[in-house]
Formats: sequence, structure tokens, C-alpha cells
Amino acid sequence: MSLSLTSRTGTLFSRLALSLSTIGLLTGTLFFAASFTPSLIPRNWLLQGVLSGLAFGVGYLVGVLGVWLWSYLELPVLKAPAARWVKRAAGAICAAIAVIFLWQASEWQNSIRELMGMEPVDSVDPLRIALIAIATFAVLLGISRLFRLTLDFIDRRLRGFLPRRVAAVIGVAAAVVIFFSLINGVLLRYGIYVADSSFRAADELIEPDTPQPQDPNKTGSAASLLDWDGIGRRGRQFVATGPSKDDIAAFLGREAMEPLRVYVGLRSAETPEERARLALEELKRVGAFGRSALVLITPTGTGWIDPPAIDTLDYLHGGDVASVAIQYSYLASWLSLLVEPEYGGEVSRAMFTEIYGYWTQLPRENRPKLYLYGLSLGAMNSQRSSELFEILSDPYQGALWVGPPYSSQLWSSITARRNAGSPVWLPRFRDGSYVRFTGQENALNLPGAHWGPLRVVYLQYASDAVTFFDPLSVYRQPEWMNAPRGPDVSPQIRWYPIVSFLQLLVDMMTATTTPMGHGHVYAPQHYIDAWVAVTDVKGWSDADIERLKAHFAHMTEAQ
Repeated sequence: MSLSLTSRTGTLFSRLALSLSTIGLLTGTLFFAASFTPSLIPRNWLLQGVLSGLAFGVGYLVGVLGVWLWSYLELPVLKAPAARWVKRAAGAICAAIAVIFLWQASEWQNSIRELMGMEPVDSVDPLRIALIAIATFAVLLGISRLFRLTLDFIDRRLRGFLPRRVAAVIGVAAAVVIFFSLINGVLLRYGIYVADSSFRAADELIEPDTPQPQDPNKTGSAASLLDWDGIGRRGRQFVATGPSKDDIAAFLGREAMEPLRVYVGLRSAETPEERARLALEELKRVGAFGRSALVLITPTGTGWIDPPAIDTLDYLHGGDVASVAIQYSYLASWLSLLVEPEYGGEVSRAMFTEIYGYWTQLPRENRPKLYLYGLSLGAMNSQRSSELFEILSDPYQGALWVGPPYSSQLWSSITARRNAGSPVWLPRFRDGSYVRFTGQENALNLPGAHWGPLRVVYLQYASDAVTFFDPLSVYRQPEWMNAPRGPDVSPQIRWYPIVSFLQLLVDMMTATTTPMGHGHVYAPQHYIDAWVAVTDVKGWSDADIERLKAHFAHMTEAQ
């Protein structure tokens, strides 16, 4: 019985192997091999396996489409038994290529890890990678064959009363519509529903170590206009975990002020306009317009605000800072961008319109300096909060936008029009009076350049795939691969059609898994350099700045 089962299983696999396209296997193997080359973010065996299986599947599809086109053009093809020998030879070539590239994979991964200060790896676990790649390809192959069965079924039903080629075209279109409707209307919607429910539940979670504040000047206190539960988990973290005036005073060696933080949760009000009005009234209540600096924060998709971003600013200004944020989603940034791409911008604009409108009515000599801040999706939405012509007569003082997504329009426009000779990962724009870029090394002090009335700084790392993902890398080399490359970009990266696009797609989804100071994880010391430039910090010596950087580095290591 067992021998019979084994025989039938062997026969099944043999038939499956023979049913695969020889050209598809060859192109799939080339794609599979190229997927092991380095990209922006180091990959573990699990990610590499999924990526390699996906690359093999896409390469196989490219090969099959090539065979179909060859057949459609009625060009000559090999006959058996020559075709069988070619298939066997192709299998041997595929195996040899796979082994060679697997052997080099650890060296390629270490070329990135070394630049990011990570421990090198001795092996990339080729067996695990191979198993995961095979499983991934099997899933893709099953989906493609189900698509083919659907197409053939529709085609056969139409051929009874339509010309053969017309029936084929309609069959393809109908199969695409059916599969798209199934994926978008059922699987994707259900997945988003589950994700939204999960993130919503996480947002409502009240941690025992973040009790309701007793200080009446704190958002969520008994005196606040905003309910402690309603501002959500991210809001409670933002309000409760910032430095106190005692923390700042202990570091500065002098008196400091208690930083003011206002956060309006997604459940605090129904509409963006109502949330914006709540934010303004809460700012008035706590006396935010009497501070020297007021920061309008657009958070990430989940409502999260990177702690070092505002903590460092509070220290630099001795606590004489008020900051405000409004939540616009429960979802992770990439999901929020997929599901509700315009909503974050609408919320950010509502906040800016409400608060900026009130700020412009105040006497210029008695109002705080106004700044904008956003990280990742928050940076993109913050850039969309106002138009330049709206603020020309009374501009805010500056903006810090960190790790802006590749689809950010203002960032893309400035980067595309950068000065000749400046790299895409560190552009220089005109005379530097309006906008400057920086990264791991402080590049904001431009010789001979003078800031204008509005200072904009983009903080970005060359290894940040959220910023440097390029959809056109499907068919062309991204500009960031040109020399000179960024300080944490491997010199061994090469561009491969389609495969580089898949690598960057995976990089973008894993950009927050890097060590701090690389990828999409921004370090406090780089925030400090940026805020010093944006807010024109006075009274700090170079030694003081370095001491503050060391202070935050120590706190980061202790966490």
C-alpha cells in the first residue's frame, strides 16, 4: 500500500514537473538567483525565501508569456525527444545557477550589515530559503493555474457563437475582472476589516503604566477638554512619556518649563474639522500660545509620534514648547495609504487651517514661532497641509519632514529639480535659503548660504526604502544607485529588471527593522541637528549639543 502511494506520488510530481515550461524555469531561475543580491535593507531567511519564491514565480510567468508570444507568432519550436533533453539540460543549468548565487548570498547580505553596524552572518540558511521559496512558488503557480482554468472555461463557452480570437480576448478580460473582484472585494476588504479591528482594539488598550495625568495642563486630565480614554493609546503615550521640566532642568543645570502636549484622538470627535477645533481650544486652555515654539505634528498612520522627535526639541528649548497632533487612522501607514490615501492630508490641513488662522490673528511680537513636523506618512500629509501662496504674507517659521514616502509630491518636485551634481539621496536645492536636506552626517551648514524667513529641512537616510522606493525600477535603474552612493548603501547593489522592484517592495515593508540611524529608524542625534537648524536654536555651544546627543544615545541604549 505504501509503495503504491509512493509510486503514485512520484508519478504526480513527475507529471507536474513535465508540465512546467522549460523557458519559464530558465527565466524563473535567473530571477531567483538575482533576488539574492543585496538591496537597501538586510534580509533574514524568511524574507529571503518569500522574496526568492516570488521572484521565481514572476520570472516563470515572464518566460511563459514569452513562449506564448513565440507560439502566437507561429515561430518554429522543438519537437520531442529533443525538447525533453533540452528540459533536462535546463534543469541542470538552473540547479548550478541557484547553487552559485546561494553560495554568495551571505557575502552580499554582509555588505549591507557591515555598513549598518550589524553582526555578519555565516550563512543565509539555504535549505530554509529553498523550502519557503518552493512553497511561495507553489502558491503562485496554483493561483495562476486557477486563473487559466477560469479563462479556458469562459473561452470554451464563448467560442460557440464568437470568433476564436474575440472569445479569447473576452475570456482574458472576464477572468481578470473575476479575480480582481475576488481579491479586492473579498480578500482585501476582509483583510482590511481584520486589520482595522485589530489596530482599533490596540488603540483602545489602556496600559497600566500610563495613568491619567493629574496636572490640569495635561491633555486627558480632569480639567482637559479631551477624554483620557478617547485620545487613544498613541495619544496617551505621547502625553505621558515626554520629559518633565525636572528632567530638562537637571540636564541644563537651570530652570526649565513643563512642555505642553496636546493630542486629539480619532474617537475624540467625528469630523476632521471638529477635531481641529478641539485641538485649538485645548491649546488655548493650556496656554500654548504663550510659549516660544508651537509645533503642529502630523503622526504616522497609527497615530504614533516618534518620541525622540519631540523630546529632543523640548530639551533644546528648555521645555518652552507646545506641540499638538491629531490622529487620522488606526492602520499602519502603508495600509492607511492604501485604504484612505487622502484622509490623512485632509486632517492635517484641517488642523493647520484652524490653528494657523488663529495664530495669524495674534500680535507677531507676542505669539510663538510656528513649526510643522511629520515622519513617514505624517511627513507626506504635513506637506499637504498648506499651499505656499496661502502663507506668503505671514509664513510659519519652519518644517521638519522626516523619511517622506516616495510619493510625496513636494519632496519629489524639489528632488527632481535639485542642483546639478548633488546626489538624489542628499540634494541641494538652489541657494539653500528655503529647503535643505540632511542624513547621518549633518549637511545643513552650507557654506555661503543664508536661511530665508521659512526654513524647511528634510531628514532622510539613503537606505530608507520608504523614501527611495521607485515604482519605475521595474524597467530602469533608480537614481540612488548612481555614484556617489549613500553612506549605508552597499556598493555591491546592482539593478535587475523587475527583480530590483520586488526587492525594493520588500525593503519598504521591512524598513523599520534596521538598527537605529539606518533605514526608516531615525536617531535622536540626527533630529537634534535638524531642529537646531529649523528652529534656529541659540545659546548652545557645540559641546552642549554633543552632550545632548550623548544623553539621548545613553537613554536609547538603556531602553
